[in-house]
Amino acid sequence: MLLKKGIPLNYIFGKIKYEILAVTVYTLIINVLYYQYGLKNISIPLAVPMVLGTVLSLLLAFRSNQAYDRWWEARTIWGAIVNDSRTLVRQLTSMMDNTNESEETRHFRDQFVKRQIAWNYALGQSLRKKDPLKGLDRLLSRRELNYLAKFDNIPAGLLQMHSRDLKYALQHEWVNPYQQVELDRTLTRLCDSMGRCERIKNTIFPATYSLYTHFAVIFFILLLPFALIDLLGIVEVPLVAAISASFLLIEKMAINLQDPFENKPTDTPMTAIARRVERDLLQMMEETQLPEEEIPQMDSQAYYVL
Repeated sequence: MLLKKGIPLNYIFGKIKYEILAVTVYTLIINVLYYQYGLKNISIPLAVPMVLGTVLSLLLAFRSNQAYDRWWEARTIWGAIVNDSRTLVRQLTSMMDNTNESEETRHFRDQFVKRQIAWNYALGQSLRKKDPLKGLDRLLSRRELNYLAKFDNIPAGLLQMHSRDLKYALQHEWVNPYQQVELDRTLTRLCDSMGRCERIKNTIFPATYSLYTHFAVIFFILLLPFALIDLLGIVEVPLVAAISASFLLIEKMAINLQDPFENKPTDTPMTAIARRVERDLLQMMEETQLPEEEIPQMDSQAYYVL
C-alpha cells in the first residue's frame, strides 16, 4: 500500500499518460484546423460542456464516495480483526491456569497462538486470490497443514480447528464452561469479520454505472476543445489536457478504491497488519512463559481512585 508521504508522480500520472497524450494530440489537431485551415464553424457555446461538466462532477463525486466507503469499511473490518486477535490470545492466556503448567498445556497454548497468527495471513492471501497456505509452514505443523488441505476456505478451516481445540480444553478442564463461551464469542466475531471481507470482495461494483460514467467523461473531453477554441487559441491545448487529467484521475482513484482486496498499491495493507498482529501475539505469548517471580505483582497497598 502507498504511504501518505512520498507518492511518486510517475505513479499518479502513469495511470493516465496515454489518455493525456491522446487528448493533447486531439486538441492540437482541432486547433490547427481552426486557425490554419479556417474551419471557423466547428466551435460550440461554452455552456454545453459546462452543463455536462456539472452533471459529470456530481456523478464522479458519488462514485468516489461509494468507492471510499468500501475501502474504509474494509480497513475498519481489519481493525476489528486486530482487536479480536489480541483479545482471543489475552483471554486464552489469562483463563488457562499457568501455575502448574504442563508440557501439554504449554504446547496447546503455543499452537493456538501460532494458528491465530496463521489465520490473519491466510485470510489476507485468500482475499487476494493467492495461495492461503503459502509461508504458513513456519507456524503450523504438518498434521495441521494436511488437515487444512481438505478445505476450500482455509481461514474457515483454521477457525474450525480453534473450535475443536476449545472443546478439547473444556473436556480436560483447562477452561471452564463460562470461559469457553467467552472464547467462542471471540471466534464468532472473527468469523463475522471474515464474512464481511468476503462480502466486499464478492460484491462487484455495478459495471453499467462505471461504463456510463466513463462514457460521460470521454464525451466531455471530446467537447471541451470546441468550446475553448474561440477564447484561448493555442493555450487551450495545455488547459484541456489539465482539465482532462483532473477528471480522469478522479475516475481512476474511484476504480482503485472500490476494490480494497485486489493487491493494488491502494488496497488494505493486510500483510502489514498481519505482521503487526504476529509481533503482538508472540510478545503476549512470551510474557506468559516468564518465571512467576519476574512478573510484576500489584502492591498490596495499591488502591483505585473512584
